[in-house]
Amino acid sequence: MDKPIYATLNSISAYVPSKVITNEDLSKIVETSDEWITKRTGIKERRFAANNEATSDLATKAAKVAIERAKIDIESIDAVIVATISPDFFCMPSTACVVANNLGIINKPAFDISAACSGFIYILSLAKAFIESKTYRNILIIGAEKLSSILDMQDRSTCVLFGDGAGAAIIGTTQDKDLSVLDVQCASNGQYQDLLMTPGCGSRYPASIEVLQERLQFMKMKGNETFKIAVKTLTKDVIEILKKNHLSKEEIDFFIPHQANLRIISAVGEALGFSSEKVAIIVQKYGNTSAASIPMAMNDLYESGQIKQGSKLLLDAFGGGLTWGSAILTFNGQ
Repeated sequence: MDKPIYATLNSISAYVPSKVITNEDLSKIVETSDEWITKRTGIKERRFAANNEATSDLATKAAKVAIERAKIDIESIDAVIVATISPDFFCMPSTACVVANNLGIINKPAFDISAACSGFIYILSLAKAFIESKTYRNILIIGAEKLSSILDMQDRSTCVLFGDGAGAAIIGTTQDKDLSVLDVQCASNGQYQDLLMTPGCGSRYPASIEVLQERLQFMKMKGNETFKIAVKTLTKDVIEILKKNHLSKEEIDFFIPHQANLRIISAVGEALGFSSEKVAIIVQKYGNTSAASIPMAMNDLYESGQIKQGSKLLLDAFGGGLTWGSAILTFNGQ
């Protein structure tokens, strides 16, 4: 009888644009200040991509490093999945198709998913299912965003929060359950769709002079309502996945939440009882990078030498939709 095949995280990487936007820079554009932004969000700076950089460019650069770190060749990649809410093109081609072409991956499936800040958890779930059903053996998953392209720089409540970046990973196979992507759970509730959305230029409000004049092509957020639901939902989700897998928080090496807001991260971490040393925090450097934030935070720990082969990680995200998800996995990279 064949041994079961499990999905495993073979590498992690990230790429951020070179242009740093500080709180002081934003204070020259909208009525805000470093003190105001820092107190409410914990964010000190973020990265904005250049005008000639698209989401696929950020994704491609992160992907190349992930492939190199996984020590596999391009021909071994069976599928490319990108999570993004800021794709290169409005509806087609997918950003994943552009990335696959950039990398020289042909005749393989490539597609995007839209789950906002939960996107990386969602594509991790898909990759796990594809691997463990023996459909594919190596999958490139990427969370990538050029959120600066959909930010309303006249709206201080949103433009200070977000940044650009990409994180990529190779999900491969293992027969060792202790090195696997143990569990992933995803959920949504469209009842709260209006709390965080980009209203314009879809089929609901097609592109028009009126839509553009009303600035509906940009992200809109009801911050206070989103904050309250996020803290409650993220905490509940982590408790559920730990209980489901008979794990205690002491068995987790690092808790890696979506990097939306330092107040949310701190509230969830405290509610769950994680020590500050175990909680990944990069929001002060990069702001909220939506689907890219969790792999970027993982990469930050990896490049600082804190994540090693065998490290047990707990991921947790919440985003527009509303969507949310969590995952428990062991890092199997070098």
